[in-house]
Formats: sequence, C-alpha cells, structure tokens
Amino acid sequence: MEKTWRWFGPNDKITLDMLRQIGVEGIVTALHHIPNGEIWSFEEVNKMKDFIEGHGLRWSVVESLPVSESIKYGGEDRDMLIENYKESLRNLGKAGVKTICYNFMPVLDWARTDLENPNPDGTSNLYFNRGEFAYFDIHILKRRGAEKEWDEETLKRVESLKKEMTPEKENRLIENIIIKTQGFVSGNFSEEDLDPVGKFSNLLKLYAGIDKDRLRENMKYFLEAIMPVCEEYGINMCVHPDDPPMPVFGLPRIVTCDEDIDWFLNAVPNRHNGLTFCAGSLSAGAHNDVVALAKKYAGRTHFVHARICRVLPNGDFKESSHLDRRLIEIISTFEKENPDLPMRVDHAPLMLGDEKMGYNAGYSFHGRMLALGMVSGIMSALKYQSNLK
Repeated sequence: MEKTWRWFGPNDKITLDMLRQIGVEGIVTALHHIPNGEIWSFEEVNKMKDFIEGHGLRWSVVESLPVSESIKYGGEDRDMLIENYKESLRNLGKAGVKTICYNFMPVLDWARTDLENPNPDGTSNLYFNRGEFAYFDIHILKRRGAEKEWDEETLKRVESLKKEMTPEKENRLIENIIIKTQGFVSGNFSEEDLDPVGKFSNLLKLYAGIDKDRLRENMKYFLEAIMPVCEEYGINMCVHPDDPPMPVFGLPRIVTCDEDIDWFLNAVPNRHNGLTFCAGSLSAGAHNDVVALAKKYAGRTHFVHARICRVLPNGDFKESSHLDRRLIEIISTFEKENPDLPMRVDHAPLMLGDEKMGYNAGYSFHGRMLALGMVSGIMSALKYQSNLK
C-alpha cells in the first residue's frame, strides 16, 4: 500500500521535507482555510497540489471535503450545498486528486475524553472513558432525557464521578470532547468559541426528529447526486466509519457495523461509492470483528487508516499498539486484495516530547513516525514472505 500521512497544510509544524525523510510517499490533506460549504476553486486545489509536488510528494487523498450539516439533516439549502460540493469535486478531478475521504457523522466527528492517557512505558494515548462521556452528556451538556440512554453500570460511574468532579475537570472534558478533537479539521468549533457547550446544544437541535432511517435517506440522496461527477472524473468517495461506532448525544450514527456498511454500499451500488477502512474506529465497538470486515469489504475500500483500539470490559476503549495482531491481519488482507490503496497511520502515542509541541490531538510526529515504521515493517515482511512462496 502507499504510505501516506495526514498533513494540515503549510502552517503544520510537521513539514513536507520532514515527511519525505521518514519514508512518506503521499500526502493526505485538505483546503482547511476554505469554510465548510464553499467551493474549492481549481486555482486553490492546484496551488496545494503544486506545493506538495514541489516537495517531492504527491497529494494522494483529500481528508476531508466536509459535508455540511445541512446536507446531513436535509436543510432547505442542501441542494445548493450539494451543487457546491459537486463543483469542488470537479476541480479536484481536473487536478488529478481522486480519492476523497469524508464522514456523515452529525455534529460531532471523533470523540475522546482523555488525550494523554498514560502508558507504563511513559508514553500516552487517546482514551475514551464511557463514564466521563456520560457525565458530560448528563451534567455538562444537560441534554434532556440523556439518563435514559445510558446503561445502569455507566450511570453508577457517573454518580461516582459527581463526588470528585471539579470545574477544572469539567473544563478538561469540554476541551477534549468539543474543542481539541473537533476544532482543527474545518469542523463546527474553534479555540475562539466563548460558549462551546451552548453552541454544541444548538447544533444538536438541528437534528430534532432525524432518526437513523432519515439520516440514511439523506446520505443516499447526497451520494446519488454526486456519483455522476465521480463517474466523469474517476473520483472515489470513501466514507469514514463513525467514531465511536455507536449513537451519541441522541444523534443517529449510520456507519458503525457490518450491516451499516452493507446498507450504504448497496443503497448506491456504484464502484466509486466506497469505504475508508478505519480499523481504529470500527474496533472501538466490541460488536465488530474488524479482521472479518476487512476481508469482506477489501474490494470496496478506497483508503485505509491503520490503527486499532482495545475495548475494555467496562466499555472504555484505548488506542492500541500498531503491532496488534488484528492490525497485522488487516494489513495482510489489504496487501493481498487491494495493494494499491493509500494507507495512513494516526492516533499514535505521544512520546519523546510530542506532548510539548502543540500537535493536533492524535497527530503527533514521533508517535506517528514510530507507527509508520511498524506498519512499513509489517508490509515489508509480508512482501518478503510472499516472494519466498
């Protein structure tokens, strides 16, 4: 597979020259300076492409061309926003950038409660604490009816947290759940938001009455509208699974499991409608057999995120080692079934001073470099093993 790296543009502290030196072949990026819903002009697309190629690399994947909230909940302006999206796709296609990773998650992209959960070796990883997430939902967000959507064991954890929670700890949860994991990827939030919880609550209201079936209908409507452009320019759309793969804050999630993936691939049965196989997002759900899913959907996968999560008995989950047996089997599957895919590592440990550099959450330099080395070694070993046969 092609070794790629998510890069956040010319202001990223990790430079393209650094990436070329560590074996990166392709860049995964976006035009983060263009607001959601606006057209990516050919000039802006080509400017980014030329900049990347000027450093001896290639723009392999767009991650992401954001799908506006109004498209997701079916607002009055969704047709206009879809036309803008189609024009952006045309300009990407004309420039030769033809793999587009996107998501259809309402309001919230990926979510974690702890961005520096310590490991025994002195590194740290991202962590999802189910009790803290429920505490945020019930006592910080104060979402009506939230208590009814959590299981009894989690509610007991929430009650215990109430006894030890402080304003500082609550602010940390707000930053981790709303700001630090959302505000750096052309999302709905930024560091400048004065009332992120209020803004979050207002965004949730946009989805009043939107259940799983309705969200599926809106995704199908969007995909059917853009597929002719994808056909014309040979563009592959690859949706990112929901992270975590479960309903959150009363919002439906529609890319969480085998049944969901099967549904959207068959709802719009076009070869350009495909999957970003994020092993980390899918493995965050104990209901998913990620190795089996990789084998089943290798032919409809257009992009791979090589990371993995370990789910604990209480429902918490933590980013795990890139040498996890399941990830080795997944990489082996794609190397055999679809070896030309772009692949990137992410959500790697903070290590060797990464925590002091202000990197975006989940996107350290040293940690990802170690992960890339691990995955590169796995791919090389598989290739060597294949040549011996």
